[in-house]
Amino acid sequence: MLFPRWMRVAPVLAATLMGAGCTKSAEVPATAKAPPPASTPAPAPAAAPAAPTAEEAPPADPAQALTGIPGMDFSALPPAAKRELATVFSDEFCYCGCPHSLGACLKQHTSCKHAKRMARLSARMVAEGGPASEVIVTLSKYYASFREPRVQLKVDPRMCQGDANAPVTVTEFSDFECPFCGKARPILEGFAKKHPSEVRFCYLPFPLSIHPNAIPAVQAVLWARDQGKFWQMHDALFGQQENLKPEALPALAKSVGLDGDKLAAVLKTDTYKDEIDGFHAQGRAASINSTPSVFFNGRAYELGFQEGQLEHSMEDEVEWRANNNAWAAD
Repeated sequence: MLFPRWMRVAPVLAATLMGAGCTKSAEVPATAKAPPPASTPAPAPAAAPAAPTAEEAPPADPAQALTGIPGMDFSALPPAAKRELATVFSDEFCYCGCPHSLGACLKQHTSCKHAKRMARLSARMVAEGGPASEVIVTLSKYYASFREPRVQLKVDPRMCQGDANAPVTVTEFSDFECPFCGKARPILEGFAKKHPSEVRFCYLPFPLSIHPNAIPAVQAVLWARDQGKFWQMHDALFGQQENLKPEALPALAKSVGLDGDKLAAVLKTDTYKDEIDGFHAQGRAASINSTPSVFFNGRAYELGFQEGQLEHSMEDEVEWRANNNAWAAD
């Protein structure tokens, strides 16, 4: 089991998040995700602002760069983290498009909500031990992902939670035998339930060949879906990750009020083979090479599975959509 996509951006930061992920092969390392093909060209990236001026260079005392910002307080950060954050503020630009460093934008464009979110994300990463150089790389890759072509994902409404009209659809490719999917599951579902008006959460099975019981588990959950109990079976399967052998699944069906004998008969057939092949095809088109793999409105999400990081990406996505695929102007 190797590092999933969202952990390959900054190793120091990733070590504090969720651990490793499940990949297609235990021997072949997961490769960087290539952008999927698009039917229309992606918007051209905004021109890079000019380099920071001498006035925006980090002061000798990093605390000076972190004070005087309306509504923000970084005093609780340890000294080393303050130094790294001051470097981020002076060396990284605000992605709202203004011709200033992030620190200058925070002090001169106090109405820029985007800068404040970016600063909070940066502070979280340096607090977790990330050096400024890795934080800047992570930020650059994260914000660049908004301008990359989006993956078109087909979801089943019966396998989704939340308002179908929510501005953000969070889609997870997952494997019932993957322990890292099991860890991510309550975080993702809790995040979606906390933001019912902004987030719709959808599940896409992606059974990996390294897990011998992944296919029977998907067969069971799809059959339960057709009986109107997808989420009940979904939760039951994750609750019994250590024992998903086909002979154990009928008992799980009975535990959620379904006919276990009927499920046992279904497991002996290829009833859901074509549909499972379709899920695999979607994953391949999205360059999935590990589970869990998450997308925000078809944009690959790589920040990590902490509530604050998920909320940050949600807020950015809402702003991006509200401004017709652009950041809000100051």
